[in-house]
Amino acid sequence: MTPAAERRAFRPGQFVLYSRETMTVPRIDALLDPTYAADLPTLDFGEVRRRRAECNEEEVALSYLRRMVQGRLDIALAEQRRRATGTGGSDVASLIERLPEILSEKVHAPGFGRLPAIMAPTEVGEEATLRVDAVAPARQLGSLPDLADVDLAAMAEALQQLEQDVSRQRRRLHEVIDRLQEEVIRRYRSGEANVDNLFR
Repeated sequence: MTPAAERRAFRPGQFVLYSRETMTVPRIDALLDPTYAADLPTLDFGEVRRRRAECNEEEVALSYLRRMVQGRLDIALAEQRRRATGTGGSDVASLIERLPEILSEKVHAPGFGRLPAIMAPTEVGEEATLRVDAVAPARQLGSLPDLADVDLAAMAEALQQLEQDVSRQRRRLHEVIDRLQEEVIRRYRSGEANVDNLFR
């Protein structure tokens, strides 16, 4: 079934836990393969830099995805807190009114404190949206106050699982980026690479 067909087949109340087996992302799997950053001294310098750039692009994509997941998770958790405390309006209009407050609470870890080498994702929006929609479709957020408690809990759990998986991928990817960066620095320090080549 294609991603588009999967989205059309989604039914209200149908939430499944995120599964790495059913939602594999080939590119990130390839970058995290142990052989990708192995034997770096034997590689051409241009290839080392190409792999570093590829990893940096994927890191931006994962960061973008993680922000999307966190936003929807914050909304789901806020609705759970509202129900538990009995405070605030229970309609969609009230939820929309509370969005600025909900999305600025920053109840999750802010990340790894790195400045991205690339400041905006390139053509990753659709893929990220597909991954998030698979566990928490955007249209379901619009009717969140009408969801049964069990469905709301399932949505929150699925988003938490996806966030944890993406965070693990980012941590592992940062390790690969560090190894590639160390190899680049080593070559400049040893004289194997000429800094003048950067400006050509």
